[in-house]
Amino acid sequence: MSKHRIAWLPGDGIGVDVCDATKIVLDALPLDAEYIRGEIGWTCWERYGEALPAETVALLETVHCGFFGAVTSKPHVAGYRSPIVRLRQEFDLYAGLFPCKAYPGNPLNLRDDVDIVLFRENTEGVSAAVEFRPLPPELLALPGMRHGLDPQEAVAALWMVTREGTRRIVRRAFEYARQKGRKKVTVVHKANVHREIDGFFLEEARLVAQEFSGIAYEEENVDAVSVWLLRKPSVFDVVVVTSVFGNLLQAQAAQLTGGFGFAPSANIGARVAIFEPMHGSAPKYAGQYKANPMAAILAARLMLEWLGEPVAARRLEDAVAAVIREGKVRTYDMGGTHSTLEMAEEVAHKL
Repeated sequence: MSKHRIAWLPGDGIGVDVCDATKIVLDALPLDAEYIRGEIGWTCWERYGEALPAETVALLETVHCGFFGAVTSKPHVAGYRSPIVRLRQEFDLYAGLFPCKAYPGNPLNLRDDVDIVLFRENTEGVSAAVEFRPLPPELLALPGMRHGLDPQEAVAALWMVTREGTRRIVRRAFEYARQKGRKKVTVVHKANVHREIDGFFLEEARLVAQEFSGIAYEEENVDAVSVWLLRKPSVFDVVVVTSVFGNLLQAQAAQLTGGFGFAPSANIGARVAIFEPMHGSAPKYAGQYKANPMAAILAARLMLEWLGEPVAARRLEDAVAAVIREGKVRTYDMGGTHSTLEMAEEVAHKL
């Protein structure tokens, strides 16, 4: 039996392309792993009327982790719900991990002084919002609501932050900082406006910070963080944020380091984790093998660390850094003409 069991979930669009590329790199390590393919995404919806089949959920109950490519989002299709959002909820993958690092030689770097790790709460806040359309009378009666509002002319959303959810995501960020030798954790908020939700988040974060002497703790308004990410990103080290601002900040940070083609991510729970590139499915490029696979390959690095393979993870990142630095093989977004698979083969060659 293989040491590691990995659910392999390419999805659709360029998810298939970048997963094929990542497998070339993983096979070059080599890694003692079994890759069990599972179905997920829009093609499943077309075939079964379900974007996340029960068989895939059952598969994830039996593996150490999952590797996910991308799926096409269909927000206006009745009954369709993002399968990755469902997986975060079903498996309590509460910690969204987003490393944003500038590799020397990348022509797409907007800044060369970026090495930030962002933790986003994945299962609360807007990630688990309840939406109302039309507005129910109970909401219209709440203090602060506009009087005389026609319930058919407005929509509303309700989201929640819990003590346990706050403490565990902040603790995960501090534990990561201690493990990796990082010096500071920044908690991002908008407590001047969201007085209760973000104020509560800060109260709990401060209590957790007291458990980690030797690691600096700071609180910053999300507006200021957005500015300083552009002006001087080196002031940040580890950043932890609620889901409402997490999507925005992770996208902004990713653009500093070459865009979504270089942005890996992880969804981490207590028992299982799912790793993926941050980019979407880009269906117009599906099957053309022109997409940049580096985000997916770097997501595999995160997966190796999760699996307890730090040497393999370090070797993989060194190989990626060497390919970017040398610049001999580049996909179209980097100004080159090489394919997705050629980029992966070059990384494998370095390994």
